[in-house]
Amino acid sequence: MSERVSLIVGEGVDVEVDVDAEGSFVAATRLDVPELVRRLNAVLGPTLVSTLAGSTDPKAAIRWAKAESRRPIKAEFERNLRLGYRAMVAISEAENAHVARAWFIASNPMLNEDTPIEALRDGRHRDVVRAYTALVTGDWAG
Repeated sequence: MSERVSLIVGEGVDVEVDVDAEGSFVAATRLDVPELVRRLNAVLGPTLVSTLAGSTDPKAAIRWAKAESRRPIKAEFERNLRLGYRAMVAISEAENAHVARAWFIASNPMLNEDTPIEALRDGRHRDVVRAYTALVTGDWAG
């Protein structure tokens, strides 16, 4: 079962997201790429979103967010974006959007002191899921 919540990402700026018991897997799967990227951009900013996807172009996420942009992105980039969205929503729901952004850019002991952005970019998806789940559940034992 899914519910709609509003994440406050800045003064007067909020993003509507669907959350569910599966760590927003359902919502992340159903969203089209432009909408998914718009939501990530609102919390993380386009440079971080481009990087977590694996792109070397820091402005790629701006293009991906445009609804009229029908040019497909690499499957690897889309996988990274969808998992990044799941992590962002899970952490934002448990804490808030500012904590989610900080989590993505901070060195993480569960990721061998890499940032979650780097781990996503490098395709270390299971490690990222363990790391965000640990934060959300408070279980830092791994």
